[in-house]
Amino acid sequence: MTHSTSRPSRADDDAGTLPRSLRWIALLLLCAAYLQGGLVKLFDFPGAVAEMQHFGLTPAVPMAVATIAVELAAAAMILTGIGRWLGALALAAFTLAATFLANRFWSVPPEAQFMMANAFFEHLGLVGGFLLVAWHDWRTRRPA
Repeated sequence: MTHSTSRPSRADDDAGTLPRSLRWIALLLLCAAYLQGGLVKLFDFPGAVAEMQHFGLTPAVPMAVATIAVELAAAAMILTGIGRWLGALALAAFTLAATFLANRFWSVPPEAQFMMANAFFEHLGLVGGFLLVAWHDWRTRRPA
């Protein structure tokens, strides 16, 4: 008796996937906050710099530029499919870092902890979503 260790065929991998247009809409929804945030920061650059200063990120101007670049470029990579896995990993790392920086629920007064904890764990969910996008893209692009 032989035991097969081969991977399922690509047809098996694609069985049950979402239609291309629905997948793109799902990716757009996942990236929506980053597109919105990046564009708001781009068109209100002084506000973006003030945000960096608020969180103690220095030098604030280069940090604001880097934030805008990551939010917009990584979201574009995900939506266009060009380096999707890399864009998804970039937004996962960015979101994880920003979550620990901006949503430190353990260090706020008790009356603010509930909302801050919700935001913290919602952002962890986004990190998980981006990791799944990266894994799926890398898995489907590598040779079988």
